[in-house]
Amino acid sequence: MEHTGQGHGAAPTSQVEAGKPPSFPPIRACLFDMDGLLINTEDLYTLCADIILTKYGRPRLPWSIKAQLMGIPGSSHGDTFHNWAQLPISREQFHQEQTEQHRIHFPECKPLPGVEKLLSDLKAAKNTDGLPVEIALATSSERRNYEMKTSHAETRTVFDLIPENHRVLGDDPRVRRGRGKPAPDIYLLALNSINDGLPEGVPQIAPNECLVFEDAVLGVEAGRRAGMRAVWVPHPGLAAEYNGKGKEVLAGRTGLLPLGDEHQLGDVDDGWAEQLSSLEDFPYEKFGVVVG
Repeated sequence: MEHTGQGHGAAPTSQVEAGKPPSFPPIRACLFDMDGLLINTEDLYTLCADIILTKYGRPRLPWSIKAQLMGIPGSSHGDTFHNWAQLPISREQFHQEQTEQHRIHFPECKPLPGVEKLLSDLKAAKNTDGLPVEIALATSSERRNYEMKTSHAETRTVFDLIPENHRVLGDDPRVRRGRGKPAPDIYLLALNSINDGLPEGVPQIAPNECLVFEDAVLGVEAGRRAGMRAVWVPHPGLAAEYNGKGKEVLAGRTGLLPLGDEHQLGDVDDGWAEQLSSLEDFPYEKFGVVVG
């Protein structure tokens, strides 16, 4: 899915041109990552890794390593993790033991603070133009893991707030192999799923009318590459690792996983993204969203 960056829809006034924050249209769609943003999976991924590491006398997984793995499917089977871990077992055996730990612990996933209220509010919200605010899911998790992670009754209730046809998973055949985050494809596909279901006569939603919610650095980059605004809500451990580098994260310019197409990236301090500490007390008015 090709995309030319922030050229979709009416572009906001440039900070460089005007010397002031850009002016955006009110948000019409909120697109959500899942792991570590909506549910507490990142702590459970760490728990599962630590169980295996300590079993073989190795140290627990530090954030300095975990930060390099987040948002990259299969990263725990790659060189970054295994060169650090130095486990006395094969990568295949590690994968088998990790899969078993995931089977045990993923059903324990629960929503993070503020998530249920935020999704409930958005379901009933309109923007300042009087148009409904749509919501969608764009997760790198494949169907099997998604089902385990959302199997807890409390978690399932929260995810039921997102229409099923607005959920795009990591193994969706419409997402081409090798085009996961930080490529923009999964977020553009989520937007397409919303636009395909809009009533006749309702204008299509443009990328710059979308707000991407992410906890992962690569996810923020994917949103920026899609020409969308973004909020970054990192785990405190990840935020500490990127202390002093937050502006580069918000611009999508960390270079963590080189992809090319740099014209899709943002600029530092361009006003398209911001960092939040949690999803509690979300500032709806800042994004032109009216609730209640």
